[in-house]
Amino acid sequence: MKMAGNEGRTRYCGEYRAAHIGESVTACGWVQRARNLGGLIFVDLRDRTGIVQCVFDESVTPEIFQIAETLRSEYVIAVAGKVRSRGELVNKTIPTGEIEIEATGVEIFSKADTPPFEIADDTNAGEELRLKYRYLDLRRPHLQEVIALRHRVAKAVRDYYDENDFFEIETPILTKSTPEGARDYLVPSRVQNGKFYALPQSPQQYKQLLMVSGFDRYFQIARCFRDEDLRANRQPEFTQVDVEMSFVDTEDVLNVNEGFIHYVFKKIRGIDLPNPIRRMTWAECMERYGSDKPDLRFGFEIRNISDIVANSGFSVFKSAIDAGGSVRLIKVDGCAKFTRKEIDSLTDYVKTYRAKGLAWHKVLAEGGSSSFAKFMTEDEMKAIIDRAEAKEGDLLLVVADAKDSVVKTALGELRRECARRLDLLKPGVFEALWVTEFPLLEYSEEDGRYYASHHPFTAPMDEDLPLFKTNPGAIRSKTYDIVINGEEVGGGSIRIHSPEIQQLMFETLGFKDEDIMERFGHLIKAFSYGAPPHGGLAFGLDRLVMTLGETESIRDVIAFPKVQTASELMMASPDFVDQKQLDELGIEIKSKK
Repeated sequence: MKMAGNEGRTRYCGEYRAAHIGESVTACGWVQRARNLGGLIFVDLRDRTGIVQCVFDESVTPEIFQIAETLRSEYVIAVAGKVRSRGELVNKTIPTGEIEIEATGVEIFSKADTPPFEIADDTNAGEELRLKYRYLDLRRPHLQEVIALRHRVAKAVRDYYDENDFFEIETPILTKSTPEGARDYLVPSRVQNGKFYALPQSPQQYKQLLMVSGFDRYFQIARCFRDEDLRANRQPEFTQVDVEMSFVDTEDVLNVNEGFIHYVFKKIRGIDLPNPIRRMTWAECMERYGSDKPDLRFGFEIRNISDIVANSGFSVFKSAIDAGGSVRLIKVDGCAKFTRKEIDSLTDYVKTYRAKGLAWHKVLAEGGSSSFAKFMTEDEMKAIIDRAEAKEGDLLLVVADAKDSVVKTALGELRRECARRLDLLKPGVFEALWVTEFPLLEYSEEDGRYYASHHPFTAPMDEDLPLFKTNPGAIRSKTYDIVINGEEVGGGSIRIHSPEIQQLMFETLGFKDEDIMERFGHLIKAFSYGAPPHGGLAFGLDRLVMTLGETESIRDVIAFPKVQTASELMMASPDFVDQKQLDELGIEIKSKK
C-alpha cells in the first residue's frame, strides 16, 4: 500500500519505540478510539501487534485535522507523520508508550458502522454474539495473540520433527467409513450414486499403511472430524499433530515425543519442564487420583479406607463395602475452617457424579467435628486419620458407594473442585505426566460385547496375551497419554503388526470374518506383505495451544469455532441445500419425528 506522496507502511503499530524518534513513517490499522481535545485529536491506531498513538494538531495541519475529525472507531486508515517523544506523558501500559506519531497526512481506506460490541479484551458481550461476529471478535488483542501463538506452535511442530528425520506426508480427507467409536461425518458421492465417503476421525490406518510402505518416520498436522456430542473442550472438527514411527517400542515413542514437549514449552514459553516427565500407570492414576488425566499441581490424593471401616457401626460405609464397593477419602489441607454451608455445597457437587452423599470430618485439637465419628470407635477414627496423614486443621471428605468407579470418579472431580475454590491453580505452573497401560478393552453390559478402549489396532502387553482366552477385560495395552495440568493433550499406542494378533483382537470384539475384510481388509492384506513393529501418537493441536496459552476455552484457540450444537454461528452452518443438489446426489430427506 502506498499513500499519495508517501512510502508504504513503515512497520507494524506495536513495533514503534524510542529508537525511531525523528523518523518519517506511515502506520496503518484500525482506529481503536479517537479523542478530540479541541485543537488536538489523539487517535489510538491498532493492528495485530498493538497500538500506537497518533496526534493531529489543527495549528500545524488544518486540512488533515478536518479529516481526523471524521474518524470513528474501527475506521481503517493510514497515518503519515514523524515519530516524536511523549516527554513526561509516557504511557507505561503499552510497549509504544514512550512515543507518538505527529500526523502530517491521513488516508481513510474504509469507514465502519458502529460494531455490535466494543473491540476490547474486557468486552462484556456474550459469547454467542461474539461468535456471530467472529471477524470482529478476532480483532481483540487477546485472540490475535492466541492465534499467533497457534502459528508459532505449528511452526515448532514442523521444525522439531523435521530435525528428527520425520517426513510430513498428507493423507486423504475423503476416505472410507469404518465405524468403531465416534460417528463419522459422511459425504455422498455424486459419481458413484448411493456410496459415501467419510471424513477422517484420524489418519490412523493411513499412517500405519505408511509404515508398511517404508516411510519409517511420519508426521502430519491433520484435520480430523468426529460427529459426537460436544463437550466444553471438544469440537466436531479439530487439528492433531499426528506422528508414527517404525522399529520402535514404547520407550522409543515416548522419548522422541517427550522431546517435542520439552522443545515446544521451551520455545514458546521459555519453560523447562522436568526431564524426564513423570510416568504413572492407568491403574495407579485411578487409585490415587480417581482420573486418567490427573492434575498434579496440587495434592488431595485419594486414600482407600475400606479395610478400616468394613466392620464399623456406620451403615453407609458398611453397606457400600458389603455390596462390593469401597469407601475412600481425600484430605483437604488446612480446610477444617470450611463452614457447613461450604461442605453442603461440596456435597451437592459430588452428587452430580452419582455419589449419594459426602461424609466429612474436621481434624481439630479438641477431637474434631464430624458427620460420622459418632458411629466409629476411637481406634477406627485414629486409623482413618493416620491413613489420611492428616494433621490439626485438615478436612477429610469421604465418599462411599456400592460401585468403586463412582467413588473414584466423584473424589477425582471433588479434588479438582476443591483446588479451584482454594485458588490453587496458579498461572505459569505446568505439571506433565505420562499415563500408561490403559485397559485394552471395555465391556458394554448393554450390548453384551467388548469394545476397544483406544482403537482395534492397539497392541496388548505381551505378558497379557493369554488373557484373551480367560479374562479379556484385564488385558493392559501398550498405550500412553500425555497429560498436562489435568488436560489430555495427546495419546497413542504401539500398534499390532502381527496378522494373528490382529485377527484375535477382531474376534474378541465380535467381528465376523466378512466384517473384518469389508472394514479392514486393506490393512490386514498390507500386513501380510511384511509390517514392521510400529507405534505413534497424536497431540491435539488445539488443546496443546490452549494449555500453552492458558486460555479458558478451546474455542479461543480456533479462528472460527463451532458451538455445542455443532453450529458455526457466523455463517449459520450447517444449513439447508437446494433440492437440485440433493437430486444430483440421489438423496431424499426424511424428516425425523
